[in-house]
Amino acid sequence: MKTLCSFLQINRNMHQGNQTTMSEFILLGLSNKAEQQHLLFVLFLGMYLVTVLGNGLIILAIGLDSCLHNPMYLFLVNLSFADLSSTSTSVPKMLMNIQTKSQSISYESCLTQMYFSIVFVVIDNFLLGVMAYDRFVAICHPLTYTSIMRPRLCVWLTVIPWFLSNMVALTHTLLLTRLVFCDRNTLPHFFCDLAPLLKLSCTDVMINELVLLIVGSSVISFPFALILYSYVCIIKAVLRISSAEGKWKAFSTCSSHLTVVLLFYGTIAGVYFFPSSTHPEDTDKIGAVLFTVVIPMMNPFIYSLRNKDMKGTLRKLINKKRLLPLIP
Repeated sequence: MKTLCSFLQINRNMHQGNQTTMSEFILLGLSNKAEQQHLLFVLFLGMYLVTVLGNGLIILAIGLDSCLHNPMYLFLVNLSFADLSSTSTSVPKMLMNIQTKSQSISYESCLTQMYFSIVFVVIDNFLLGVMAYDRFVAICHPLTYTSIMRPRLCVWLTVIPWFLSNMVALTHTLLLTRLVFCDRNTLPHFFCDLAPLLKLSCTDVMINELVLLIVGSSVISFPFALILYSYVCIIKAVLRISSAEGKWKAFSTCSSHLTVVLLFYGTIAGVYFFPSSTHPEDTDKIGAVLFTVVIPMMNPFIYSLRNKDMKGTLRKLINKKRLLPLIP
């Protein structure tokens, strides 16, 4: 992270020369009312601990149980890691600001926070597309599943989304370093998000907004198209199964993933396409809370409660932890 901060500072100096710029930003948080700070601290601390515990247990359970060492759970480990990291990018700083009553964040730390928040939200989107493809192969081509989903392909399907996510984040971050913020440094947000930062700039942000529109649309549309195609094929394959038991068994293998997809894209549609708030900054805050806190907290419950293998592994893991203190 220190290397990234140094790189951002060097790049900023190269593009801005002797122009006067802000050395820090002020994060106003979710509310400016003093009486609500304690409630926000307790609420977000609780959600953060649940997120870390839930996603940590999933990563630990899959890592320890050899029965879960298959492509579907490899992608789930990456999703859990991304969710845990996404929350850790913004919530601890928010909690520290509330506790210390200090709202400042340095320029380099702000851009670093923005970079990683973009990475982890984008990787969630890509991984949902990869997981849909995995379910498509498992249900539509069950006899050739192992030959199609070879270890080498699974590695590529894991590495490429991470690479693309970092490229997306790096593109936005480098474009942001070209901007000047003059005397405006108050950010009406609880962490450094891209859209509010663009509104603060006193220079032309047309290129940034154009790239945000093109890249953002691509990041959402391509994985969503893959998910849509995969589930159309899955539904056709399930309908061809004669027995009701067979249909239910086939559908149950992708029910957890489908629930997460509906939650993720339903949030996008509800917040950004049908916003109920008349204040754009409220829309940004609502979307950020949902993507960085609520969804990462919900995903472990969805996968553990709707997946028989995960429930069994987690039960064995928890029981083992309970028995360890009793062993002399």
